[in-house]
Amino acid sequence: MKSLPVTPDILNVARRVVWFKTPEEEIMDPVHFLAHVMTYGTPEDLKVLQGIVGKDEFREVLEKAPPGVFDCRSWAYWNLKCGRQPTPPLPTRVGLLPVPPSL
Repeated sequence: MKSLPVTPDILNVARRVVWFKTPEEEIMDPVHFLAHVMTYGTPEDLKVLQGIVGKDEFREVLEKAPPGVFDCRSWAYWNLKCGRQPTPPLPTRVGLLPVPPSL
């Protein structure tokens, strides 16, 4: 994935959708950043990325999606929008023990 330009608008989007890293740090990992935009972003956030990020980049994010970022609704929407049908399962973390059911 190509790197993203560091612009005030993109930094503002990063600041809004990723609260646990600095905006500068977040845009250095475009897949992680775009996954958060695809899940938590607003139409205004997507307008900021228009002309910089296209369907190929969004499809790449889906192929390399970090586990735990997408919710079911966003995952289904973006897979449909990018022509990935049927929708594959959400990415999962590997190596974690299952949580036992509560009694």
